[in-house]
Amino acid sequence: MLDFSPSPEIAALTARVRGFIDEVVIPREAEVAAEPGRLETIRGELQQAARAAGVFAPRVPCQFGGLGLDWRDSALVFEAAGRSLLGPQALNCAAPDEGNMHLLHAVGSAEQQARYYAPLARGQVRSCFAMTEPAPGAGSDPAMLTTRAVRDGTEWVIDGDKWFISGAHGAAFAICMARTEAGPTLFLVDAGNPGFEILTLTPTLDHAFPGGHCEVRFAGCRVGDDAVLGEVGKGYEYAQLRLGPGRLTHCMRWLGIAGRALDIAMDYVNRRDSFGKRLAQHQEMQRLVAESAIEMHASRLMIWQAAWCLDRGQQALHETSMAKVFVAEAVNRIVDRAVQMCGARGISEYLPLANFYREIRGFRIYDGATEVHRASIGIRLLRQARDDA
Repeated sequence: MLDFSPSPEIAALTARVRGFIDEVVIPREAEVAAEPGRLETIRGELQQAARAAGVFAPRVPCQFGGLGLDWRDSALVFEAAGRSLLGPQALNCAAPDEGNMHLLHAVGSAEQQARYYAPLARGQVRSCFAMTEPAPGAGSDPAMLTTRAVRDGTEWVIDGDKWFISGAHGAAFAICMARTEAGPTLFLVDAGNPGFEILTLTPTLDHAFPGGHCEVRFAGCRVGDDAVLGEVGKGYEYAQLRLGPGRLTHCMRWLGIAGRALDIAMDYVNRRDSFGKRLAQHQEMQRLVAESAIEMHASRLMIWQAAWCLDRGQQALHETSMAKVFVAEAVNRIVDRAVQMCGARGISEYLPLANFYREIRGFRIYDGATEVHRASIGIRLLRQARDDA
C-alpha cells in the first residue's frame, strides 16, 4: 500500500519552514523591490535567520551543516520555501547553487569539496554553471558545445564564450563545461582567474536571480589538473547527474509560488463583490480555483514520484523530464489564472502576482525547453515500443 503521508518530523519541519517564509521572509520582499541592489545583503541576513530557525540547507548532508534530507522530503520543504522568491535563497537551496552543490558532493574530490563545496554549503559564497553558449554553440543541444580546453604541459587552457549564465556576477567560481580530446569535461574556475571575464549582464524579463544572467568569456583561461571535476571526458554524464535533479528542484520551488498565487487570488475573490454577490460565488471563479487546485495536486504527485525514483538511485531522466514539462506549464497557468481573478489589481504592483508572472516565464525554457523535453520523452517511448515489438 502506498503511503503519501510525511513522517511527523518532516511534517513539523515543513510547517516550520512555511512559518519562517510567511513571518520572516515575505515581509522582506518589499525591501528588495524598492532597492534591488540590497538583494545580496538581505540574502545574507535571511540565511542567518534561517540558521537560527533550524531550516537552513535542507539538502546539504549533516556533516556539512545541513539537514540531510532525501529528495522526497526535500520536495515538501522546497515547496514551502518557494512561496517567496527569496525563500530558496534564505534556505540556501536555490538554483544554480543547489545543483552545483549536488554535483560537487557527488563527484568532487576531497580537496574540491573542502575548497568549493563546503563554503557553498555554508552560504558563504555563490556559484554558477557555465554550459550555455551563444549560437552556434550549446543550448538545448549540449552536443553543440564549442568551448574548448587544451592541455598545455601541466595545465589546461580554456577558450570560449558562454551566455545566460545565471548568478555569474558575484559568483566565487564557475563550473565550466568545455570540449577536450577525450570529450566534454567539467572544470572548476575561480572568478579571480585572469582568463575568466564577465562581459555583460543580460537584460531579461526575470530579475530574481542574484547575479543575474551573464555573458562570460574564457580566454586563455589556465587551470591545473586539480580543477577537473570528476574525470576528463565525462562532462555530459555529470551534467545529467546535475540537471535531472536540478530540473526537479525547480519544479518543487515554483510549485510554492503557484500555491501562494492561488492563495492570494482566493483571498481576493472571497472579499470582492461584483454583480450583487461575492466574486467567489460566481461559477467561473470556482472553475478557475478548481482547475488550479487540480493542477497543483497533479504536479505535486509527479514531483513526489520522480523524487522517489531518485531516492532509489535511479537516474529518473524520463520522470524528471515529464515533471518539468507538466509543472512548468501548470505553474504558468495557475499564476495566469490568479492574475485574471484579481483583475486590474492582479497586474498592479500592489500584489506580488505581476512579479510572479514575470519570474515564472523562464521556467518553460531553462533546464531544457518544454519542446526539447517533449521530444526526448517521445523518442524514449517510441524506442521502447519498437524494442518491445
